[in-house]
Amino acid sequence: MKKTLFLFLSISIFSLVASAQTVRKYSNEFLNIGVDAAAFGMANSVVASTGDVNSGYWNPAGLVNLEDKELSLMHASYFANIANYDYAAFAMPLDDQSAVALSVIRFGVDDILNTTQLIDDQGQINYDRISLFSTADYAFTFSYAKRLPLDGLNIGVNAKVVRRIIGDFASSWGFGLDAGLQFKRGNWNFGLMARDITTTYNAWSIDEEQFAEIQGAVEGQNQDLPETTEITIPKLQIGMSRKFVHHYDYSLLAEVDMNVRFAQTNDIISSSSVSVTPSLGLQFGYIDMIYLRGGVGNFQNIEQLDGEDSVGFQPNFGVGFNYKGIQVDYALTDIGDQSAALYSNVFSLKVDLSIFR
Repeated sequence: MKKTLFLFLSISIFSLVASAQTVRKYSNEFLNIGVDAAAFGMANSVVASTGDVNSGYWNPAGLVNLEDKELSLMHASYFANIANYDYAAFAMPLDDQSAVALSVIRFGVDDILNTTQLIDDQGQINYDRISLFSTADYAFTFSYAKRLPLDGLNIGVNAKVVRRIIGDFASSWGFGLDAGLQFKRGNWNFGLMARDITTTYNAWSIDEEQFAEIQGAVEGQNQDLPETTEITIPKLQIGMSRKFVHHYDYSLLAEVDMNVRFAQTNDIISSSSVSVTPSLGLQFGYIDMIYLRGGVGNFQNIEQLDGEDSVGFQPNFGVGFNYKGIQVDYALTDIGDQSAALYSNVFSLKVDLSIFR
């Protein structure tokens, strides 16, 4: 156990130090959106309390809490339904000490008009030359979790493959690793999720002929090819939660998380090397059937038009219904448009497959 923890911490520290010495670039931002309407309702404050099929995304260590096979589906739309965000996951326990999960995420915009060939060789506009293309980001994740000999301590890892496609113009492949820990002590739960612990690299392949056509369609554009490598630097999410039960029927789950990025951002706590923003989530449950959720997070320093700074935040709201292993959840994110985040309605379905036995 000591060797496992030492290896986990050593890889994390080495990756963070190495990333601080390289040029920081951002990629795969679609993987930071989140999954599961129940988590969205709690402002994504679930890294310590997660313990179902969706743990593969939030903290794979939580997968060991599975009692049977589970399936999860989610859909959300952004930019007035122009972009679609979809997620599917399957998880199962291997035994009482370990579990595995598979998940797929897609964020895409379909049926984009390609007008680069709108004007023919004669200089005439020909609408028949307009075609359609799609741009989509995919993430395929395999998760594994195991209980460690120390009572209450679990560890989990993710291996993820990222595929990004921009029509026939460009595409990329990427690979990365995540690692998570959960520790339970009495009524308290603690969680740590380290994303992209070895940094995630995306290698792009660009069709030079297609790229030249795009540049030719817009005069004065730079003719140099874009960079072909993107780097996703590590991020940490640290959480603490507790569940209160009253007269067996009523429960309240509360969690506080700290989201850490190793770059200077608009987070309310920010320096040249690290930025931190907190989040808080609450879930009120009645007889483990009806849930009411609320959360606030994404605290950002926003510069106004007059040059003054203000603090923006993202309040979320959600409800859920669970009956005999079938759970339907809904979340409304960024109530009142209080932040620069995207407003959206999120729907998800979770099924305990034991109900079909």
